[in-house]
Amino acid sequence: QVQLVESGGGLVQAGGSLRLSCAGSGRTFSSYGMGWFRQAPGKEREFVATVSWNGGSTYYADSVKGRFTISRDNAKNTVYLQMNSLKPEDTAVYYCAAGSSWLIKDRKLIDYWGQGTQVTVSS
Repeated sequence: QVQLVESGGGLVQAGGSLRLSCAGSGRTFSSYGMGWFRQAPGKEREFVATVSWNGGSTYYADSVKGRFTISRDNAKNTVYLQMNSLKPEDTAVYYCAAGSSWLIKDRKLIDYWGQGTQVTVSS
């Protein structure tokens, strides 16, 4: 069992930066592929970024490639999402996710979800 708690969301102007954190509980945290998804009002939840259990592999949605960076610190049971050059279209609730696959790009691969943190980017 893994519990995930996100933090770091907030309101930022376009062009600004935020860093999201996701703290995981449980001794098996380091064995899970981790990812971030987001859901804007009236839209389906979509993939943002994922990192393998050892941090060696990452994959990004085209919409955030070059602006967002995912990383993890297994000693702290934490995964991060550094978001730079934010755009109004990045506004959404951001969810941390864990799954037993190497990379988790699909919602069907998710075993655990966090409760979400709101990110709002003003123009």
